[in-house]
Amino acid sequence: MIKRTFDLFFSVIFLALTIPFILVLGILVVIDSKGPMFIFQERIGKNQKPFSLVKLRTMFTDSQSKGFLTIGNRDHRVTKVGYFLRKYKFDEFPQFWNVLKGDMSIVGPRPEVKKYVDLYDSNQKEIFRYRPGITDVSSILFWNESELLAQSTDPERHYIDVILPQKIEMSLSYSRKANLFSDLGIIFKTVQSFFSK
Repeated sequence: MIKRTFDLFFSVIFLALTIPFILVLGILVVIDSKGPMFIFQERIGKNQKPFSLVKLRTMFTDSQSKGFLTIGNRDHRVTKVGYFLRKYKFDEFPQFWNVLKGDMSIVGPRPEVKKYVDLYDSNQKEIFRYRPGITDVSSILFWNESELLAQSTDPERHYIDVILPQKIEMSLSYSRKANLFSDLGIIFKTVQSFFSK
């Protein structure tokens, strides 16, 4: 209850302060390339319930049909404005709307697409006991995930076999003992990572 109250309070303040900024970024998105300002992606949330995650569009239209993973700093599917948005995580700002709706929390395991969720074993599925979040400890440690994938000869296999299991284990380890103070610590570290960029 305390966590949900905090999520609502923080999200209302954040969106009230950033909606003009998000709209300006959205206008740049549609000027830069054809397509909508926002995209909605199906992700798997708490209790394995699907929900629509909202983001500012960073790729050319229909690019996700060629794969979900972004490989390297200059993935050809990413627009010029999209590269800037992804670098500073601005594309994820609209997800505070998902927090308001109750689909997500501010801090929690990052939600995954069904394609990869279908590969989880029974222990890994414990992660669905928790509401997914905008940030968590694995988000901070894998801030440069696309660059790590670019170093692999088989990026998707590397993601499935190496990165994803590590992210799940870190998220589970954190979520089992998380409280409001530890969540505030994650938010602080996320802001710190943002400004270090």
